[in-house]
Amino acid sequence: MTSPAVAQQDSERTFDRLVDEGEQRLGRTWTGLASTALLGGTDVGAGAIALLIVEHETGSVLLAGLAFSIGFLALTLAHSELFTEGFLVPVTAVVAKRAPFRSLLRLWGVSIVGNLVGGWVIMGIAMAAFPALHEVALEAGAYYIGLGFTGKAFALAVIGGFVITLMTHMQHGTESDGVKLVPAVAMGFLLGAGKLNHAIVASLLTFAALHVGAPFGYIDWLQLFALSAVGNMVGGLGLVTLLRLLQVPHKVSAERAS
Repeated sequence: MTSPAVAQQDSERTFDRLVDEGEQRLGRTWTGLASTALLGGTDVGAGAIALLIVEHETGSVLLAGLAFSIGFLALTLAHSELFTEGFLVPVTAVVAKRAPFRSLLRLWGVSIVGNLVGGWVIMGIAMAAFPALHEVALEAGAYYIGLGFTGKAFALAVIGGFVITLMTHMQHGTESDGVKLVPAVAMGFLLGAGKLNHAIVASLLTFAALHVGAPFGYIDWLQLFALSAVGNMVGGLGLVTLLRLLQVPHKVSAERAS
């Protein structure tokens, strides 16, 4: 069992990693940020394609969820930018006064657009390449649209934001690339198998359905995205980032003072 002193030291080292990386990510050029955001959408798209293939071939939601973790493995190893991963690392840098708040808004805005554009393109290509997946894609998209503006939809979005931000925190608790893959697989499985309402993942699966003649439109998708994005922020910022920062108030104060 880890002693309280060791646990506190680990939390402090994690905080330092978050601040340093957050400052770097927030300082990217417009071109660099746009390209990593586009790649983030295509990386998650790889996971969405794997999910659809496995669900089509096996009919198993659990196996499909495990296959979806391919997307988060790609994100982790390729260091691309996912909108919901911006709820911890860059936020910590802004709280520590290493970067201005407007740089966080820029990161979020470009990440959202880049992820959605990259995801829309890759899902369109996938639907053209795999006609056999059209039926399962329609079912997946209809599931998320069918959630509507309900308490269940919002709760699934809160959990979705919580899961991804927890994954980010776990990955920054170690310097080992191999260990970082463990939370990527675990949280990717939970997101896919649990059909959590994640703003980007749900959008990509909805895009797949829209590419093959879904009985709903882009206005329906936009309503889904708005609700899921707000819920993701509540889960990520409120249930992970805020509580993690409260673990090291002295470090936060020292950074802000310096």
